[in-house]
Amino acid sequence: MFQKVHLHLAVLCGSITAFILLIMSLGYLYISEQGLKENSFSSFQNDMNTLITNLEHQSVITHEWLTRMEDGGKYLIHITDNGVPFLFNERETAEEKQLFREAWEAWEDSPSEITSAAFSDIYHTEFLFSPKESSGRDYYACAAVAEKSSGSLRVMILSPLDPLSAQINRQRFLFFTLDILAVIALSFFAWHFTKRILKPLEENQKKQTQFIAAASHELRTPLAVILSCASASGKAEGSVRAHFLDAIQSEGMRMSKLIDDLLLLTTADNKGWSIKTAPVEPDTLLLNLYEAFQPVAAEKNIALSITLPEETAPTITGDRERITQVLSILLHNALSYTPSGGAVRLTLTCHGKNILFSVEDNGIGIPDAEKERIFERFYRSDKSRSKKGHFGLGLCIAAEIIHAHRGKISVKDTPGGGSTFIVTL
Repeated sequence: MFQKVHLHLAVLCGSITAFILLIMSLGYLYISEQGLKENSFSSFQNDMNTLITNLEHQSVITHEWLTRMEDGGKYLIHITDNGVPFLFNERETAEEKQLFREAWEAWEDSPSEITSAAFSDIYHTEFLFSPKESSGRDYYACAAVAEKSSGSLRVMILSPLDPLSAQINRQRFLFFTLDILAVIALSFFAWHFTKRILKPLEENQKKQTQFIAAASHELRTPLAVILSCASASGKAEGSVRAHFLDAIQSEGMRMSKLIDDLLLLTTADNKGWSIKTAPVEPDTLLLNLYEAFQPVAAEKNIALSITLPEETAPTITGDRERITQVLSILLHNALSYTPSGGAVRLTLTCHGKNILFSVEDNGIGIPDAEKERIFERFYRSDKSRSKKGHFGLGLCIAAEIIHAHRGKISVKDTPGGGSTFIVTL
């Protein structure tokens, strides 16, 4: 499922970014091309102003001067005196003659669209010219007319737009290439970015699947015992029946505790865990915990001790019941996994603004490879732990509570053997 979602998200993300990139590129290209065309036409007008000014000051128009003005094919010049073409125009091809005829017709047919500028006795105008019978080539055209007493001088100057078209095509090709590379890069980024986004969701789904599987497994065992005892009690009598009923009650209480723990973790997952903060005296809290567990430790022949700082510890802000629950979980585990004749010690220390609660035992200990996993749900490091009737949820609940208090919980080895859990608030 996640592979399909990953693919769809990557395609969606890549398509949207590619579409935005394409729209921006087209917009920039349009603005850039309009600017190139305007600059090119302005440059042509300036050149024509200069050329017409030079023409005005020529007393004799020679072939050499006209050839020089054509600037090696940059311009095509056609000039007539009283309607008679100059000998210079005899070198024009049939295609060029047709081209100039169409240019004059375009100028004559559209006088309202042509704005003229006057320079002494010569009037000229520039316009964009697209021949009717051409191979797709456009031209800038300049029509100049000089009316004198001796007659009229008419000049048509054409400038092919091939250099401008080539520049625009190069720019388009450059943008097309860059867009292709950008789309490839964006697709690569979208693939890895969406994969990174989905990774926590995928891991969360795996954890949920494992959680459901583990919960089902843990519930199946007491349920099987209850059903078996219920079936057997129907045929039993007297003390035997009472024994089965006691087993049913015991397993029912066990299931009830497991369900309570599951609901507690579900509330934490949904961010619905309410922490009722109030000033808490850590030394008093630890003393009360010590007194509550002293009979349990004595019954198991375990020496339970407590170490408090010489000076009164500063109060902390937190949920007294939740903090007590955490320390109870740690202390209960310590008493459960410490053999008879062992020792468990509660310690309270102050480091700057931090208060440290530690629960130290000299029991079976926790291997280094297991230390990072013991706070996972339903995790029990070895068979000896699973025999204690624990579901593997206590440390997970403790970690959730401490994280809700923005604190830290950790574990390390006790010198000489055993484990030491430290809660920092």
